[in-house]
Amino acid sequence: LLPPSSDCAPATSWKHPDRRELCADFFIGLRWHFIHGIFLEKVWSKDCVLGIVSKIILDKISVEFPIYNATARSITSKILEAASGGRLDTDAKGRVAVRSLSDLSLEIDEGERIGLVGHNGAGKSTLLRVLRGVYKPTTGSATVIGDVGSLIDISLGVNLEASGEENIYIRGALLGMRKKDIAAKLEEIVEFSELGNFIHMPVRTYSSGMQLRLAFSVSTVIRPEILLMDEWLSVGDEKFKIKAEARIIELVSATKILVLASHSRDLLEKTCTRIIWLEHGQVKMDGSTDDVLAAYFG
Repeated sequence: LLPPSSDCAPATSWKHPDRRELCADFFIGLRWHFIHGIFLEKVWSKDCVLGIVSKIILDKISVEFPIYNATARSITSKILEAASGGRLDTDAKGRVAVRSLSDLSLEIDEGERIGLVGHNGAGKSTLLRVLRGVYKPTTGSATVIGDVGSLIDISLGVNLEASGEENIYIRGALLGMRKKDIAAKLEEIVEFSELGNFIHMPVRTYSSGMQLRLAFSVSTVIRPEILLMDEWLSVGDEKFKIKAEARIIELVSATKILVLASHSRDLLEKTCTRIIWLEHGQVKMDGSTDDVLAAYFG
């Protein structure tokens, strides 16, 4: 796995601290994926950077949430099943578990724009959280190759007592950014948010619109290889919405894989190349945008 000496000379590339760290990370990730039987296409550049093809592989994954205060035969179980959209299973002791995803398998390749459809409780948000690493499958395996960015909850981690600037660092850290990277993007984030001197004030003094502008400005500064979205983001007044729309389009265009959960037929038709229809935590239909949306919306 060592690169040709002519393409990655130790004196010029390997001794640079950032490049040493980068190459070490790649070797660790490469070893891990080969152990798990995933073949990674690789291309050496003169800066010893491996070109890894982004990919998502889900193999018979299930996600269950135990309900400890309900029994399988109770009326509560029936209510839970109807409200959650998931399926109810029970263990040997009769305890109830809501199964949000059930034996789900799929592969997503680089370049695909995936739309997720299904009624509320079908498993769309759960699937997004599995891809982000928030939930670990109860059974089965989930392999995600590539840096993942999420716009599922852009206000996550906001500290109302901290200043806007301090919250930029908090939110940036939650997005996986290093402190020096956040500092390099700080001016850009503040300028895009249009908060001016309010950036030094506690967030509790902000209006709801100002809080959303700050959260949006931080969350969309990243450029992930895999982007997860739960509906299309639209924040702020009309002037800011125009900027936000342009930023989202730029972000989506730059990502290698997009997974978007939405109820908007128009948005899915304009954005996605493939639609996955979920029902009760399973794939009911997986195919071209036109075919699946025609079947889903009727």
